[in-house]
Amino acid sequence: MAANSMQSPDQTGRRSWFRRSFKTVPVLSWLIGALVAVVLEAVVGLELANAIGLSKVPAIFGVILVMKSVALLSHGVVELLPIPQVAIYVALIYVLPVFIVGKLFAGAANSICRALMNNLLASALLHMALFHVILQFWCEVSDYRLLTAKLTLIAVMITLSLNVINGYLGEFSCSHPGFMALGAYGGSIVTVGLFSTDKLLGPALLPGWLGPFMFPVALFAGGAVAALGALLVAIPSFKTRGDYLAIISLAFLFIVKSAIENLEFVGGPRGMAGQPDYATLPVVFIVAVFCIWVINNYVNSTFGKALNAVRDHEGAAESMTVDTKRTKMVGFMFAAFWAGVGGALLAHVLRYVNPATFGIQKLAEVLAMVYFGGLNSVYGSIVGAVSISILGEALRPLEMWKWIIIPLLLILVMIFRPTGLIAFKEFHMEDIVRPRDEKEVG
Repeated sequence: MAANSMQSPDQTGRRSWFRRSFKTVPVLSWLIGALVAVVLEAVVGLELANAIGLSKVPAIFGVILVMKSVALLSHGVVELLPIPQVAIYVALIYVLPVFIVGKLFAGAANSICRALMNNLLASALLHMALFHVILQFWCEVSDYRLLTAKLTLIAVMITLSLNVINGYLGEFSCSHPGFMALGAYGGSIVTVGLFSTDKLLGPALLPGWLGPFMFPVALFAGGAVAALGALLVAIPSFKTRGDYLAIISLAFLFIVKSAIENLEFVGGPRGMAGQPDYATLPVVFIVAVFCIWVINNYVNSTFGKALNAVRDHEGAAESMTVDTKRTKMVGFMFAAFWAGVGGALLAHVLRYVNPATFGIQKLAEVLAMVYFGGLNSVYGSIVGAVSISILGEALRPLEMWKWIIIPLLLILVMIFRPTGLIAFKEFHMEDIVRPRDEKEVG
């Protein structure tokens, strides 16, 4: 007993030291460490990869290389797994620089955060700008990384917008891919019709140099078309609830898909190509951050609280003077607008769009992101979208096994965390940008 009582303070002290050593490091300091890591990779990444026996820089932290080797083994091809080389690369390029630099700059970063405590906007812009620079350096290594980053940011927007309906409003909508399709074609018609010479829409009507400046108008047009479509489906849908709404919204998805397939002026089932290259990484990043900010403000406003009231008990909400019909209609159209903007961005990232992109598989993917990350949570939507997107890319070499592993993971989450990984957690920018002094943690 005496020995245990003598060891207990040491163990407690070690845990306390470990806790303080990381919890006193603000997010800004971790971002500085990540910046050093991606700059280091840009400078010596390829040389280091070749030196340790890798043919190229690992695309997504080496996971794809490992999965390719696993896929070869599953086909009977014996090949030496590059796991040790990948582990060495990730440790030297990412883990050690992030943790060492993060700890070294903790004091300076806390001082900066304290100086900006009274200016939340400036602090948030500093963090977002630093994160964008990190993402830019990380994506410069390969076009594959760039495409993955863009698609992941768009997935965050789509997941957040669907969470407004399925999470905050408490309905179950299956119409989101239809809204994405309306936004994708609506935005594409604006840019291709006005700024590109196309065999479907004819010669450009405006000079090309004006296109990048008008791209926000195209995104807004895509969102507006989707919101209009949401109005059409919401009028009959909100006279029903539960399974009936799911069936009506699913029917809307099929109607939109079939209608586009029969419209020859947008390419019909062949699709529509020739979208200008306006969806650069800075543009997608800015739109995604703006979307997160707007949706977070919406769900935390009076309108968002009204959504929760309708979800919890519509009759009680009406008795408390909540206009339930208007609340559901505005929430549904608001979510559809951002789904349309995400669809317009997707069309310009891929520079091609066809109706098959917005089918049942896309619906299953978006629903998986929402319910994996967590309902009624901005944090959860971001985590769900990023996790499923990166996991889907990492498991791509496994081919059919990918569609076994991901569903099994979702089943486990639904069993042990029915509401998702991070459900009912509000997003506050103050939690990210505030200083983390040792005296505050203690």
